[in-house]
Amino acid sequence: MLKIFLYSVFLLKIFSFSYIYAKDIPVIVIAPSKTNQSYSTVGTSVTLIDRETISESAEFFLGDIINNNTTGMNYFRSGGFGTVSGIQLRGLPKRYSTVYIDGVKMSDPSSSDNSFYLSNIMASSVDRVEILRGSNSSIYGSGAIGGVINIITKKGKDREKKIKITSGSNGTENIDFSIENNHERYSYYFGINKFNTDGISAMNDEKSTNDNDSYDNEGLIANYSYLISENNFLEGSLRYSDSFLNYDEVTSGRTDSNNSTKDDEISYNLKYINQIGNLKNSISYNYTEIERATKTFTNTSKNYYGYRDSVNYFGEYNFDLDNKIVFGLENEFDRAKFQKDWPTDYLESDEAIYSQYIDLQSRITNKVYSTFGLRRDDHTTAGSHNTGRATLAYKIDNNTKIRSTYGTGLRYPTLYDYFYGTVVQNKEDLKPEKSKSIDFGLETKINKFNTDLNISVYKIEYEDALEGWQSNAWKVMNTSAIIESKGLEIEALLQPSNNFNISLNYNYSDTYDGADCDDPNVGSGSCIDEAMVRVPRHAISSKIMYKTQKNIKNYFSLSYTDEVRDYGNGNNSFNDVILDDYFLADFKTTYKLFNTFDLYLKINNIFNNNYEKAFMYSSMGRTYDFGLSRVF
Repeated sequence: MLKIFLYSVFLLKIFSFSYIYAKDIPVIVIAPSKTNQSYSTVGTSVTLIDRETISESAEFFLGDIINNNTTGMNYFRSGGFGTVSGIQLRGLPKRYSTVYIDGVKMSDPSSSDNSFYLSNIMASSVDRVEILRGSNSSIYGSGAIGGVINIITKKGKDREKKIKITSGSNGTENIDFSIENNHERYSYYFGINKFNTDGISAMNDEKSTNDNDSYDNEGLIANYSYLISENNFLEGSLRYSDSFLNYDEVTSGRTDSNNSTKDDEISYNLKYINQIGNLKNSISYNYTEIERATKTFTNTSKNYYGYRDSVNYFGEYNFDLDNKIVFGLENEFDRAKFQKDWPTDYLESDEAIYSQYIDLQSRITNKVYSTFGLRRDDHTTAGSHNTGRATLAYKIDNNTKIRSTYGTGLRYPTLYDYFYGTVVQNKEDLKPEKSKSIDFGLETKINKFNTDLNISVYKIEYEDALEGWQSNAWKVMNTSAIIESKGLEIEALLQPSNNFNISLNYNYSDTYDGADCDDPNVGSGSCIDEAMVRVPRHAISSKIMYKTQKNIKNYFSLSYTDEVRDYGNGNNSFNDVILDDYFLADFKTTYKLFNTFDLYLKINNIFNNNYEKAFMYSSMGRTYDFGLSRVF
């Protein structure tokens, strides 16, 4: 790994540019410590996707934008828009990444892995996204083993209205409308969207009867802030999403099946903020509700309900610009209702986590910055556990930074783990999964070539992995597996002029699923001593932006994804299959008409390549999207 790291530094010193340093103004991030922090002093690996990048991507859903702009990330869907999706950070399964929207934890307490599907998040109302890599449970609690995805929606910044209309292949239509305002004492943002598509057949052609799997999504996002007095503020946010999907169930010997799922999601928070000298206090109430109704090919319906309330205190004391301490109390209450068997057999359960944490940011010297954090979580069933982290950033000069991070993480068993098994078990037998991670990074700006470079090497290990398939029955147990992921991430961009730039991202991932076949808690088919499923060893992407005229921008994207291992079909669920590597190319052009309208044309998968990200599930072929937007 060291040789690879040093060679990459030498190679990319010649031609490279990193995205995050493309700004001449200081970049502020929130995710590393839940408070404003200059990117130049951050010791952790973090990627910022700003409003401009989101807007110029012309993607409908946020998951695709994150995937296209984040190194060390693998995003997959089981078919077209709206289907089951997952995000793997640094080669770890999706359940090890935590998603926040405006400070609200978005995992689903009723889902099998407590994860959250980004496939329903429309991009139009998102202001920025911060991706924090590595084990960061000391600041974000349970689940933050592979990383954290912090989504910040738009706030009222200008007095304007905006409408965007898009039409594309497969009967795809989308309309977005937003209104925002920023007054002396208050600000607000309100955005609504409606998306629908005839879709594609999620099942691949070998088993498909080529019926399309349609998807509809309606949603809104509202944000409000009010200045009560000079040092007292109120903030509130509301998100609602209603989606319906027809989808295929891939099972050996079965053609397309008429399955469907309906998701209703609502989340909101209310926050009071008080400033007393150098001390900033905030108290917030957060609520999330996710309801899923599924219907299978046998016309059997099942419903799942997940609810989460949390009451949190957050404090921040600033000694000076570069020295501060943040601390907090969190009380999280999860409830779930599972329809185990149709029509009336329900299981209901709840759990709570009480947490305390502290995080100290300090400037040791003019060039050295550090962070030390500790957290204690008290789970009503799994008991008390501690996590921590330490980061170090060394600024060699104004253009170069070396950073390192060590952190521990944990993930508590879910309500699904506790109660949904076909075999009765003692809840107290389940332990939380635990991790430790370390990474080193180099970030530098090479003025001679107008080039920035970002390189990271990392290693994550976790143990006591929770597995559900045991001896031909669903019974969740901790295994003896020591599972690890290590890799190399490179982000680079060359910008010869304001009218032309080239970006290059490379990710090398070496993962090891170390489930021990001799472990009695590992099912006969699930003992694996090889790479994690759906994690490519090599992934490369490049983007070119060039202006042909003053009002015309063109974008050309190329990506290569290495072959991956995946589980087999429904009759042989743990038999390995290998999914072929694939190459994708996209093109987009934008045009500003009369300085009033923004038009774009996008072609995805130009060469109409056929590929699989999940075994037996199709991916989108060549598609066309045309959009028009106007700001009033």
